[in-house]
Amino acid sequence: MDAVVLAAGEGTRLRPLTEDKPKGMVEVDDRPILTHCFEQLVSLGADKLIIVVGYRKEAIIDHYGDSFQNVPITYTHQREQHGLAHALLTAEGHVDDDFVLMLGDNIFNANLEDVVHRHQESRADAAFLLEEVPREEASRYGVCDTNDYGEITEVIEKPPDPPTNLVMTGFYTFTTEIFHACHLVQPSDRGEYELSEAIDLLLHSRRTIDAIPLEGWRIDIGYPEDRDEAEQRLRGDLETTDTASEESHS
Repeated sequence: MDAVVLAAGEGTRLRPLTEDKPKGMVEVDDRPILTHCFEQLVSLGADKLIIVVGYRKEAIIDHYGDSFQNVPITYTHQREQHGLAHALLTAEGHVDDDFVLMLGDNIFNANLEDVVHRHQESRADAAFLLEEVPREEASRYGVCDTNDYGEITEVIEKPPDPPTNLVMTGFYTFTTEIFHACHLVQPSDRGEYELSEAIDLLLHSRRTIDAIPLEGWRIDIGYPEDRDEAEQRLRGDLETTDTASEESHS
């Protein structure tokens, strides 16, 4: 599958870390967030990386060039920040078939391969990795409702009174039908073309979207303290892995 990474954001809430670099180039455990994203996508078998860039895009392009671990990179440009659906449409001409979408400001240590496998094996039009969060935090995200079959039935973007505490994590698989839906999206009250609205249009056209519960953890790097927490978790996992490896050889 192709892999699309949305990395056009400025990251104003991450200042001062983003004063001279885009959000995706903020380092977590001595590597840019995007490097973590790319490594996972390559390990999942992505055969092309399509990176949507915008704010200070030269920093990303100069750092990664035209390939990552021998996987070719194509850059598309979101010249104005008008939302995730708007950003995704810039990649439309470079995607030929089913694809993975990852938001380039998340650190995952999770079952991403389960999402890809479910999409490949089922007849669903998309598959999302969902996380249960405290209800008071759900209003920060796209909130999902599901049925008894593990399918998503509704998506609401940052509702003030979330109906559930299941939220989208920033990792999805789609068919190219999502692009048609993005073209139909109208600006939200925030003045943005919301990806959640495009997803809701898919649902209203009777498309099926599978929900896969997150196993492991992920952190949305929105604030400097999120970066610090991600580093602590990554280093903690590394120490746990190293300890287990030492015990297995003792």
